[in-house]
Amino acid sequence: MRAPREYHSLKEVQQALAGRLDRAHVPVLFDRLDWFETLHRHCFPDSPVHILGAEDDGAEVWLFLLSPAPRMVSALANWYSFSWAPVFLGAPDSAVQQRLLEAIAGALLAHHAQIDLYPLEESASLVTALRRAGWFTVQRPMGGRHLLPVEGRSFADYWDSRPGRLRSLIRRKGRNSPYTLSISHALTDDLWRDYVDVHARSWKEAEPTTGLDFLRTLAEQESAAGTLRLGFARLDGRPVATQFWTIENGTALIHKLSHDSAHDSGSPGTLLSHAMFAQAIDGDRVALIDYGTGDNGYKTDWMERRISLHQIDAFNPRFASAWLPAARTAISALVG
Repeated sequence: MRAPREYHSLKEVQQALAGRLDRAHVPVLFDRLDWFETLHRHCFPDSPVHILGAEDDGAEVWLFLLSPAPRMVSALANWYSFSWAPVFLGAPDSAVQQRLLEAIAGALLAHHAQIDLYPLEESASLVTALRRAGWFTVQRPMGGRHLLPVEGRSFADYWDSRPGRLRSLIRRKGRNSPYTLSISHALTDDLWRDYVDVHARSWKEAEPTTGLDFLRTLAEQESAAGTLRLGFARLDGRPVATQFWTIENGTALIHKLSHDSAHDSGSPGTLLSHAMFAQAIDGDRVALIDYGTGDNGYKTDWMERRISLHQIDAFNPRFASAWLPAARTAISALVG
């Protein structure tokens, strides 16, 4: 196995990968180089990247990390990331994956005192690799993701299985509804202005400018690829609810919801969800709908499966500066 390589710019990584983490080769949005590049450029411009790659007989692993403080690294991820994980190329089996991860963990031990990784679906292999390399490691559950495996159902069959209160709400609010619903596949300047307008009047906290810039870039990329689904509910032409989805390779990702809280009594956001789910299931024929991170109560009405997400905190015992944070984290994990 070659010694792991470390990179401190995404341009260097782009040259090293030569397209191997582009859309044509990687089916999952959150594993692609352009995802990490866009996220870093808009959301972490002041945090240097620290990216590691290791190779073993044609198999590769890549870890996309940030260095937010000296001797510390964390996952290049935030609330827009449905998951973060080591990215493998070359279809390595579990034994090769473990060797690659242990090589990366050992390389990190040489110069870093702390590691913070979240959100992970599967954490056991990374925890094992870190511990074998000499890291003191704590893993703990931190929220979850809500999924809907469609399993070949029509939207009508899926809808029949929803809670009665949700079906009743759609029946009541949909009867003589004043809202016009639409779903666009292509982004325009007018549609983005409408999106920003709704968000400014949403019950959500104001989106930071960096977040809106990130979402705009993502929407442009996915519009060009044909995967964007941007839904609106409008009243007399003015948008009052919006949803930002992407659909690719049989999976629908629900990135962002917003609605004008002044229209809560009319439930335009819920009516729009009904239309978006119907389009995804019957129109786009998806196999899976993913509501992203967060255990919001309303998600359970629409989804049928929850998967736990985990955080890994690792501490290098060679650095005295890591001892107290390690003790505090271990106690915190024990008491929940």
